[in-house]
Amino acid sequence: MSYSKKFDEAVQLAVESFRDEHRKGGDIPYITHLFAVTATVGEAGGDEEQMIAAVLHDYLEDIEGASADDLEGRFGARVRRMVEALSDSDAHPKKPWDERKQTYIQALRSEPSDVKLVSCADKLHNINSILRDLEVIGRRVFERFSEGETKQLWYYRSVVEALEDGWREPPPLLDELKSRVARVHQRVAELPEPGAP
Repeated sequence: MSYSKKFDEAVQLAVESFRDEHRKGGDIPYITHLFAVTATVGEAGGDEEQMIAAVLHDYLEDIEGASADDLEGRFGARVRRMVEALSDSDAHPKKPWDERKQTYIQALRSEPSDVKLVSCADKLHNINSILRDLEVIGRRVFERFSEGETKQLWYYRSVVEALEDGWREPPPLLDELKSRVARVHQRVAELPEPGAP
């Protein structure tokens, strides 16, 4: 499958919008996450519109002034629908964490498979990053999040459960995510509390 210039435009918009953003708690450019999710979606069989949604999945949520109408005008109604579904908020400032995450998880259960595939790729990259950093700095990795270890573990476990709903044939990506989330839970249980001797 080849891609149209719309994909080029989406990548350019993502690069311009997230140019000065970094991953939580470090100096890694945020665009690396967007590219990783996009590559995963493409490798899992996602089409061009899913890949556009992947590279822009945090656009409405994180970029103040971003417009769903603009997304639709540039990339079409399906991309808009997917990006809106992948966002836990488009309000600035954002609503409280618990409210946003509960709403996202509830809605995710009934989303179509095109959205779930992108969500799965997004959460897989995030959980792999957490697992990698667990090995380097231990449970202190959760200090970089606004909500700590207990809520982060709950969130990923709940996302997996929501993603499992409604598939006729779950993709291998979901099995990989489920395995990695379980591994994070296991590794956390093995590691000492931060600051423990």
